[in-house]
Amino acid sequence: MGWRILQNRMPYHSDPLDLAFHALSDPTRRAVISRLADGEVPVTVLAEPFDIALPSFSQHLRVLEECGLIASEKRGRSRWCRLITPRFEEATDWMITERRRWAGRLDRLEAYLDKTEGKGHEG
Repeated sequence: MGWRILQNRMPYHSDPLDLAFHALSDPTRRAVISRLADGEVPVTVLAEPFDIALPSFSQHLRVLEECGLIASEKRGRSRWCRLITPRFEEATDWMITERRRWAGRLDRLEAYLDKTEGKGHEG
């Protein structure tokens, strides 16, 4: 379900950052990311807290893997997942840039309001 939804809403050639934010829009996938922040884990252990079938859970993992937030590898009879940090760094950099831009705009608005408010009280 998850990947099919991603394919239907996001073109294959979409920006990797768009795909990452789309993947992170789902609470199950965000919970997976939070768990993987503690280190790599086998898929079966990763899936335990979720009340969904393993094939559905695997779809969530596929979305995260396709957008470059996680990687998985087969080890013996288990598949292990781990975070991949570059995509998170890209998302963080984008958010920091946007936060600075909006902080600057709000500072300018505050200065303008202070200036215009001061004029109203002088007259």
